[in-house]
Amino acid sequence: MKFLTTIDTNTPVELDLDLVCDSYATHTTPAITKWLLQHPRFHVPFTPTSVSWLNLVERWFGELTTRKLRRSAHRSVTELEADVAAWIQQCNTDSKPFVWTKTADRHPRHPRRKLPTH
Repeated sequence: MKFLTTIDTNTPVELDLDLVCDSYATHTTPAITKWLLQHPRFHVPFTPTSVSWLNLVERWFGELTTRKLRRSAHRSVTELEADVAAWIQQCNTDSKPFVWTKTADRHPRHPRRKLPTH
C-alpha cells in the first residue's frame, strides 16, 4: 500500500489512475481491496493472467532503449526526460491500439464469468 499511497500523493488530485497489475490476485487481498475502495480515483481494469500483456510493455521499453536511448547522450536528468517525452510524442503521432483477441469475460478467472455446471 505504500506504493499506492506514493502514487496517490504524487499525482494531481483531478486525475484518475488506472492500475495495470501483472497478476489478478495482486489487487484482491483484503487490505488492497479496502484501500482501493477508499480511493475511488484508482481503477483496476481486468487483465487476463494467461496473456502476455506485460511483454508488450516490456517490448515498448525495449523499443525506447534500442531506437532512442542507446543512440543518445544526456548531460542531465532533465535532458533525458525531455528526450524521452519527445520520443513518446513522436510515437503517439502514429500509435495503434492493442486489441485483445479474447474478451475478458471469456477468461476462466474473470470475476463475472459463468462457469459451466456439471
